[in-house]
Amino acid sequence: MKPLPEIRLMPTRPALDARPLEKRVGLIILATDHTSEPDFRRMVASERVGVYVARIPYKNPTTPENLRKMQPELAAGAALILPDEPLDAICYSCTSASVVIGDAEIEAAIQSAKPGVPVVTPPMAGVRGLQALGAKKISILTPYTVETSRPMATYFGERGFEIVSFTCLGFEDDREMARIAPAAIVDLAREATHAQADALFVSCTALRGALAVPGMEQAIDSPVVTSNQASAWNCLRLCGDGTSHPEFGRLMTLPLPRD
Repeated sequence: MKPLPEIRLMPTRPALDARPLEKRVGLIILATDHTSEPDFRRMVASERVGVYVARIPYKNPTTPENLRKMQPELAAGAALILPDEPLDAICYSCTSASVVIGDAEIEAAIQSAKPGVPVVTPPMAGVRGLQALGAKKISILTPYTVETSRPMATYFGERGFEIVSFTCLGFEDDREMARIAPAAIVDLAREATHAQADALFVSCTALRGALAVPGMEQAIDSPVVTSNQASAWNCLRLCGDGTSHPEFGRLMTLPLPRD
């Protein structure tokens, strides 16, 4: 072997940027999730905004009982995202679990690991999105069973929306939900949207619904809000990014509503 060269230590260190990227979005997703990460990479990540992901344990079937079991994992999941560094927003990417566990409980668990970080859940973002669109009467489409869909109806009803129709598909496995083609979701939206609805909410972060938003809005001639699209929009606006992205649906052209 030839002699190794002397390793030279530079006498000065380069100046450091405040952050590698200006804004940071944390994303807590299920171990089984196929969809949230690609959706956030497409709709949120940029040269200015970084998306940082942690996965937490989850086992199917998608029932209220199994969804509640994720609550103790939330703080540990949040703590794994850039430990000891602040985030500009953090999203727990599970719509049905957020409804079952509760937004306040999720916020408390995440903020125990990341104090003060704004917390987003998909149903919370969905409500804000529907309010931004001025929707009062809504249709809801979920891939869940009736048992898992029922708390979703209660959640939106308690927040002042009149649910004029609610359709579910009866799936119990989120990995199968992720395999529903976007074109099929467009057809389902057409069937599930009531004529009196101001907007359609498509629930579930496993569904590739965000990809189908333009097709759905064209098919029903009304605004569509999906779990991942609304969460992405909410996180971007919390990062101070007000850029209009009509290619992701009407919601992505709007600011956050004022509380």
